[in-house]
Order: sequence, then C-alpha cells, then structure tokens
Amino acid sequence: MSNKTTTTNNKFPDKPITIIVGFSVGGGSDLLARAMEKVAPKYLGQSLVVLNKPGGAGANGWNELAGSSPDGYTLAIVTPELLLLPLYGETKYHYPTALEPIAQISTLPYVMIVSADQPWQNVQEVIEYAKQHPGKLKFGHSGIGSMPHIIGETFKKVADIDVEQVPFRSGNETLIALLGGNIDIAIMNTLTPREHIKTGTVKALAVPKQQRLSDPTLAHIPTFKEQGLAIVFDSWYGVAASKDLPPEIAARLAEGFNAMVSDPELKNNMDALGVELKYLGPKEFQNKWLEDNVKLTNIIQETGILNLIKEQKK
Repeated sequence: MSNKTTTTNNKFPDKPITIIVGFSVGGGSDLLARAMEKVAPKYLGQSLVVLNKPGGAGANGWNELAGSSPDGYTLAIVTPELLLLPLYGETKYHYPTALEPIAQISTLPYVMIVSADQPWQNVQEVIEYAKQHPGKLKFGHSGIGSMPHIIGETFKKVADIDVEQVPFRSGNETLIALLGGNIDIAIMNTLTPREHIKTGTVKALAVPKQQRLSDPTLAHIPTFKEQGLAIVFDSWYGVAASKDLPPEIAARLAEGFNAMVSDPELKNNMDALGVELKYLGPKEFQNKWLEDNVKLTNIIQETGILNLIKEQKK
C-alpha cells in the first residue's frame, strides 16, 4: 500500500511544476531541463522549475522523486543510470518500478575518440594494434559501471582484445586525459568532444548506433556495425513521475511534452548541442526501460563489470 496521498485535479496543472535534475548544472540532463523550462508554459500552461539535486549518479534526485506525492507537480529527468544503479547494489528505491515513465524527450549518442596524432583511422586498425600489443592500450571513461565503461568493455569483448580501462569522474576529465596523452582511447557522449571533433583535435572512430548521426558535425562518423562490430547503445533523456500518478494527469503531461518536442526553439537549442529530440509516449518509454534493463543486466554480467563493482564495495 502506498502511503502517498493525491487528489485528482481536473484543472491540472494550476501551479508551477518542479523538475528535479539529479546531476550537476551544465550536464546533459540539466541543459535539457533548462531548454524545456524556456518553452514549458506554452505547452503545459505552467512553468517548469528546475531543481538540481546532484549525487549518487542520479540517485539523490530519483530518491526525492520516488518519495514525493504522485500529483504530477514533481517530475525528474531520467537517464539509463536509473536502470543500472539497482543492478549494481542496493538503492533506496528500485527506480524502474518506483517511478512512472511519462515521456522520452531525446537521445544522446556516444562516440569512441582518439587524439588526432594517433595513426588509427578506424576501429579495425585499433583492434589490430591491440592484438599486436596486448594490454598496452588504455581506454578512458566516466566511472566504473557508467554507460561509457559498458560500451568500452563491450568493445573489448566483441573485438576479443586486451585493453586496460581507466575510470575518471566525468567526460571532461576523460577528454583532458586523452588530449594529454594519458590514455589512448576515450568513450563519452558526443556533447563533450563535439567541438574537438569539429576542429580535428580528436578523431572520432565510431558511434554505437543503428545508423549514422544526423548532426552535420558528426554525420561522417561510421557506426561500429558498419565496421563489423555489433555494438549498439543509446543514452536517453526522459521525464518520469512518482508511482501511482492518476492516468489523466500522466496523459496531460505526456501530451504537453509531446508538443514541446516539436517546438522550434527547443529543437534549435538541442541541435546546437548535438542532442537528437526523439519523443516516446509513456507506454513506449516503459517498453524501452524493460528492453534496456534486460540488455544491461546481461552485459554487466558478461563483461565482468558487476564483479568489478562488487570488489570495489568490499
């Protein structure tokens, strides 16, 4: 039995809506929330108020959401970490079941990059080098168990190569290490190195997508699949509410966010960052959570990431 109380309001919303961001100011989740904040009154009839609650790879924000009243006035930006955290250990709430998906808003692609002075022009050349020099190459990512770490370990497994993984605290730190020659390969979302890819200070070798990116700055980057490796991962950004939200309120919110995704101002803001707007309604977004959960559960076991995390926690 839920101890939350709610009242159905036919005039919903009749006051501002808080949207929690469980990450720092300036990150992908925060930038999306602030871009939506600018256009929200047109489509929701009320303003969105962004509240940053960073910490715990998103957990602080999602704990706050899960404990809030399911009345539609508290929402949060969600990312795939919502699925990963409960797989890695005990969390205050089991987020996939404690939260209610409202809408996917956008996807943010990942990319594998190397510094411009490396000789490799494609993924196969990296693999050949790694096979000739086992354990010599280092790949950087934004933390043990993060999506970039998962992609890197999947690459190692699929390519059957021995590459050392090096965790950092963020994509920015990883990029600095790559540019400084401390690591050979980096995997991160495309927001961080986009300008460097544009100016040629780094070479982008692959994106783990079904097809190439539509962003003109990044459209030249081949997929892993084109290069013979079945590696497909997307990061997504969506909006969730706490469980037991009345269906009519969920429908009103989903309708508002759907209209927002077509807004030219929001599209221009996201295009400038290289973020692709891609709306999914509550049911489709829920299905995505379920599919990704199965995929990620298998991968963290097969690649040994789960054991690595358990070791760290001892």
